Parts: sequence; structure tokens; C-alpha cells
Amino acid sequence: MDLTLNSAVLGVEITGIRQFTYLVRDTPGACALTIGEPDFNTPDVVKEAAKAALDANDTHYPPGNGYPYMLEALSKFEAERHGLHYAPEEIILTIGATEGLFIGMSTVLNPGDEIIIPTPAFGLYESMARLLRGVPVPLPTEHNRFQVDPEALKAAITPKTKAIVLTSPNNPTGCIYTKETLDWIHEVLKDKPIFVFCDDVYRELIYTEDYHSFAEFQDMRDRIIVIQSFSKPYAMTGWRLGYCMADAPIRDRMQIFHQHSVVSAPSYVQPACVAALQKDVSDVRDTFRKRRDYVYPRLRSMGLEVQEPEGAFYMFINIAKYGMDSETFCKKMLQEGKVGLIPGIYFGTEGYVRLSYCYSDADLKEGLDRVETFIKTL
Repeated sequence: MDLTLNSAVLGVEITGIRQFTYLVRDTPGACALTIGEPDFNTPDVVKEAAKAALDANDTHYPPGNGYPYMLEALSKFEAERHGLHYAPEEIILTIGATEGLFIGMSTVLNPGDEIIIPTPAFGLYESMARLLRGVPVPLPTEHNRFQVDPEALKAAITPKTKAIVLTSPNNPTGCIYTKETLDWIHEVLKDKPIFVFCDDVYRELIYTEDYHSFAEFQDMRDRIIVIQSFSKPYAMTGWRLGYCMADAPIRDRMQIFHQHSVVSAPSYVQPACVAALQKDVSDVRDTFRKRRDYVYPRLRSMGLEVQEPEGAFYMFINIAKYGMDSETFCKKMLQEGKVGLIPGIYFGTEGYVRLSYCYSDADLKEGLDRVETFIKTL
């Protein structure tokens, strides 16, 4: 019997980030600075809201896109906090930002459609596009201080271009797009039938007042899909909750994929999401800022080239001068230095490694001490 599987799924593997993290985990005595997961616990007020919902037997089927009060809370939060005006009917509560991205791409992409991905970038963008039989088109930014170059963007656009993903703050660099960069991108795209995915999941964790999202260009509202997550600012990674916002006609089609795949986000977690939106996360942001201000000068003092991040909790370190590809470098560092970083090739950019600083002060000191010791042997 000749059994065959979907060829798209045969062409995509488990992410390199996960595979390398498992390798670090299984290396005795290794210090990991790999995963982008806050080392805090979910705030008590959020957990208590979920417990209260369970005690009230809020365990039945909720509306597919989220309870009305949940969608109202998200609409109000985005308007008051970010100046983005989406009606509750233009929002879907999703199973993490990942589902938001997936149903968005599923709605937009036809087989053969191209989606531009400025690199370095989170690897799931490429794999999602391939699973949907789209064509990911990398747009390198490392030679432009991780800003999208308008001329390079123009050159990347073809008659098959259907969408672009913009991530700011960025994973893995921690950089944000400047207002000038966003204005240039807008100028290039404003008259083109190209969708824009604004993956703004790190927006609450920025260290500058001068931040703008491409979602602010409301003249392109009919082509913008905003992706958000509860994971990073509220330490809710295990809750797997996020949301997406889009112009009503697009959102109405996105809900088809949402309801035919996951049906809905769980009922009893939705009061917890509302509680999270009311939580001040300035203390979390301040903690990550302090960690950045410790890690960045230490890396620079080691002679490593790295751009100071303005958001998220990552450093993207240039290791090209050591004459090794990033995977070889990271494996050597793990074996000899007993410290784990993530190879830059997993983000589509060779010659770099990613360090995550969402670890305790003690873990960061130990990890950086090991990095410094290892670097001196090269």
C-alpha cells in the first residue's frame, strides 16, 4: 500500500530554535540563554480571575471569536493604549499569536503567492508560508542596521507579491523600525494590493518613547492585519492566548479558519485576559531594561559587535570575525564553554547568534562569564 502525505508538511521540520534548545537542555552543566520566555510567573490577579471563572462554572462553549466583554476590552485597550481603533467585531481572540498569524496567512495566501519576510526573522513566518504553499521571500536587513531598505523592498516586490511581515520590536534583534523606515515602507506599499502583517507582540516591552507601528497607517487599514499576544508582557506563555485585528471583511474570512480549526479560545481564561489588560507592566519592562543595560556593555567589553536593542529581550551578536557559521559556533560554545545561544541561521541570517536576556540576574552573570571565557579561546 502506497500511503502519501501532504508534500507541504514533508518539506517543513521542527524549528531549529526548538531543536537547539533541546540540545542545550540535554548537555550536562550547560547554562541556557536561549528561549524568549519571561522568567516571571503569571500575575496573581490574572490567575485569580481564571480560578473565579472555573468556580463559577464558566466551562461551556464560548462564542467563537471571544465573549463580547472580552472583545470590548481588547477594543478599548488598543484604542486607549495604542491609538488603534478596531471595533469588537474586527477582533478574534486566538490560541496565541501563532494562530493569529496562521489564520491570517491562510486567509491571504494562495498557492504560489509570495510573502516578503525582512530577515533576521522569527522562523515560523517562513514555515507557515511553506505549509500554506506560499513562497517566502527573504529581505535581508543586517547591512542596514536591521532597518528595511526601501530600494531593496521595491526590488523584492513582484507581480506575485501578496504580503509582507513587519515585526517591531524584532525577534531576534530587539530593534524597532524607525518612523523614517515606516514612512518609506508606506510610500512603497500604499498603492499596491499587498497585505501587511504587523506582528507587534513585543510592543509592551519597549525602552524608548519614539515607537510607531505600521498599523498606524489607517489609509491602508483594509490591508493591515495586527497580531498580538498575552505571552510576553504578562508572562502568560503557557496560556497560549493572543488576538488579531483586521478590517471587517478580512476578519470575517479569518474567523472561518479560526472556527474550523480551534473553534474558540477556552471560556474560563477570558476573564483572566481582561485582568491582564488592566495590569501595569512597567515593572516588567523596567526589569528587562536593567538586564539589557547589564548585558549590552558586557558584550561590547568582550569585543563583540552588537546593536543595542530598543525592545523585546534579545541581543543579536555578530560572530562573523571568528570564521565559523553560526551553528558551528554555537555547538562549539556549548561543548567547550557550556553556554547555549541560538544560531542566527535559524532566523535566516548567517554570521550572528541570538542571546536571550529574559533570565535571572544570576543566570545572566554566569552565562556571560562563560561566554567571555569561551571567546578568549578563539
